[in-house]
Amino acid sequence: MAGRMMDEKSFGAKMKQLRQLGKVSFEQLANKTGFSQRYLKEIEEGIAVPPVSAVIRIAKALAIDSGSFLSAEELEASERRRKESFYKRTQAYSYKTLTPDAETRHMKAFLITIDPKQDHKMVEYKHEGEEFLYVLKGRVEVVVGENQHLLKRGETLHFDSGITHKLRNVSDDEAKLLVVIYTL
Repeated sequence: MAGRMMDEKSFGAKMKQLRQLGKVSFEQLANKTGFSQRYLKEIEEGIAVPPVSAVIRIAKALAIDSGSFLSAEELEASERRRKESFYKRTQAYSYKTLTPDAETRHMKAFLITIDPKQDHKMVEYKHEGEEFLYVLKGRVEVVVGENQHLLKRGETLHFDSGITHKLRNVSDDEAKLLVVIYTL
């Protein structure tokens, strides 16, 4: 019966109920999601309606399945955007997909090639999930938020891909990376 009542509530009401049941403060939720306390309060009050990506981050922070927040239409729209993002990445950039049926998978691996002294242009630099990089050849600069990492052959980096990030080849030779992305 409680589950049925929760299904009829707005997203903000559901979020508030789950946050309070889990004894999670606005400050804790803000730290886990990266959203401001003000924005989270606006969601709970019904003033702000979060996009699906925010719903997924909030659900992850509250340790629940995001599907419990989303309608079938929202889940379908989220899946469609994920497929479009995958298509855009693999069509426009030097990505070689290493994962069969990658556009429908949560975890996907790519072989990425970046020309000498070039930025990895026009890639969606902020997306839900996690990212793991392994440098196969060359030297790359990876900026995650405000943190700069210089990686050379054999070095790795694992980070929250919900944080703005950018790749740049800093060597005079082509750079090759194995990149594994996990999205929710």
